[in-house]
Amino acid sequence: MDIESGPVPFLVPDGIDCIVYGDVLEHMRDPWAVLRAHMDALADAGTILICVPNVEHWSFTDRLLRGTWEYEPEGLLDATHLRWFTEQTMRRGLEALGLTVCDVSPRIFGAEKAAAFAVALAPALAAIGVDADDYARRAAPLQYVWRVCKQPQPVLTVAASMLAPVGGVSDVRIVDPLVALASDPWVRTHLMPDREVARHGADDPRIFILHRPALIGQEGADTIRALLADDWLIVTEFDDHPDFFQVMQGEHQYAFRGVHAVQTSTPALAAVLRMRNPEVAVFPNTIRALPDVNNFADPNRLTLFFGALNREQDWAPLMPTLNAVAATVGDRLHFSVVHDAAFFAALETPHKRFTPTCDYDTYMQLLGQSEMSLMPLNDTAFNRTKSDLKFIEAGACRVVPLASPVVYADSVEDGRTGLLFADPEELRTRLLRLIATPELALGIAGAARAYVAGQRMLAYQMAPRIAWYRSLWERRIELGEALLARVREMPPAP
Repeated sequence: MDIESGPVPFLVPDGIDCIVYGDVLEHMRDPWAVLRAHMDALADAGTILICVPNVEHWSFTDRLLRGTWEYEPEGLLDATHLRWFTEQTMRRGLEALGLTVCDVSPRIFGAEKAAAFAVALAPALAAIGVDADDYARRAAPLQYVWRVCKQPQPVLTVAASMLAPVGGVSDVRIVDPLVALASDPWVRTHLMPDREVARHGADDPRIFILHRPALIGQEGADTIRALLADDWLIVTEFDDHPDFFQVMQGEHQYAFRGVHAVQTSTPALAAVLRMRNPEVAVFPNTIRALPDVNNFADPNRLTLFFGALNREQDWAPLMPTLNAVAATVGDRLHFSVVHDAAFFAALETPHKRFTPTCDYDTYMQLLGQSEMSLMPLNDTAFNRTKSDLKFIEAGACRVVPLASPVVYADSVEDGRTGLLFADPEELRTRLLRLIATPELALGIAGAARAYVAGQRMLAYQMAPRIAWYRSLWERRIELGEALLARVREMPPAP
């Protein structure tokens, strides 16, 4: 397809969200005409990503000075290059089209060589009045990646506090979403910032997310007042049933009543939290990126993974069954246990490995080296509001979920993307079935991974999140009045 031959050959009803030019503009007779034509097909809030070579790269100058210039040096260029760009000429061309430059990122390879060349050239640069530091900056990038928008928007600032990472919750609920949000050109994110985050405009939206806060008494009231004084719209992020935490009880608890809105992970939990604050959004847990698969190498040996916090009441009734299966199948069944030393000690098999509480990346790596993952939850009020995070983690790693119906029946398609068990006997028969037919286990694990890839990736959630945050800001006066009405008894400022 020759994209220079005319208008965009396909149209999207609401416009194209993103157009990517990867090392192609330099091969065009008139790249500006192509960009101008494609702008008409771009959505008003759409983005253009452009990667172009930097003609100021030090290696080009070096070859010209030495008389060794070739059109195809080391495969970096080819004879179809018709256009050359500097940072300045690219910026001028884009702005002349009416496009807004969001940011530009240099791609630098061999930074040491670039710096050495600039130092060697410094006397000549001084002689012709060129600033050596500025030249070094311009000569280092081999390419520039430009992010350009058709229609500028107010910059949304999203800042967040975060609890110390435990069990991956901080990564999934705070760290990964902040990174993903920042991929939008009109969003800036900050983790655990000073509240004096720079503003981009007097009316630009500002969202401050408090991760599982305990806003109690005078200290809690002071935190709220300080954020309100800095003109933040405050959101509490909470993904557990608050009634089961003593610190969340009491009339002088403001974690929900004292904020503008709440975000959580499940509809069941949202129903509980709406009794404390009516403005609640549900953002199910998701996976940032699918890890490489690293299991099912030996069909005669399957590993069952268990890694969870505070699950002893859930797994204790299952331990006799696990030990009976282990005794029956011998070294065909291995166990990988993270964090729960009591679970590990109760396993009556030599084929087991224990890893103390670890960081989230290590946890996911160990999960991905297993073929099955055990996810028991008893039917309790607390458990019924938990999320299916363990399921999507297992699916992402191509691991078979072996799960209780509590929570997981809403996500797992029994027999296709996982196996559900309602009692120890069902666990026994299903575990033995997987061990006896590893090809069945591989098929289920593959289907679970496909489900996560199609339905539960973090990228799919970014547009709804950003839209909700912007809507909160648009309603900030109304939400602020509701907040103050809920906390009239808040202790006065000292």
